[in-house]
Amino acid sequence: MEKVIIYTDGACSGNPGPGGWGTILMYQGNKKEISGGEKDTTNNVMELTAVIEGLKALKYPCEVELYSDSAYVVNAFDKGWIYNWVKNNWKTAGKDPVKNQELWQQLYALTKTHKVKFHKVKGHSDNEYNNRCDELARNAIK
Repeated sequence: MEKVIIYTDGACSGNPGPGGWGTILMYQGNKKEISGGEKDTTNNVMELTAVIEGLKALKYPCEVELYSDSAYVVNAFDKGWIYNWVKNNWKTAGKDPVKNQELWQQLYALTKTHKVKFHKVKGHSDNEYNNRCDELARNAIK
């Protein structure tokens, strides 16, 4: 499997409000930046969308090191929440429907195609790629 590094970020102006997402894909010294936005959304939706769009941009199954400043996204996998949601028919431990279920289902399916390792990075800090993703996301809001 080819190894790819992906950085992602989502942003919202108001929550809900206009939002944007930014993603950087890195492969063998090459970088590709993608971004997009929605008129009325939430920060969590944009964080998920950034990850989904990054993985969808891959042309074949890859081994992915994915970096995000979203605890919401990273913890879902690292703490095993998503596996419990799947097992419980997309219900939380409190038996409520999982929020943003359609996006989580898309992301879960993509993690079956690609071998993804999630990494939490500190947002708005000294990570140049996270900062660039934040810039892409904020520009996409406009």
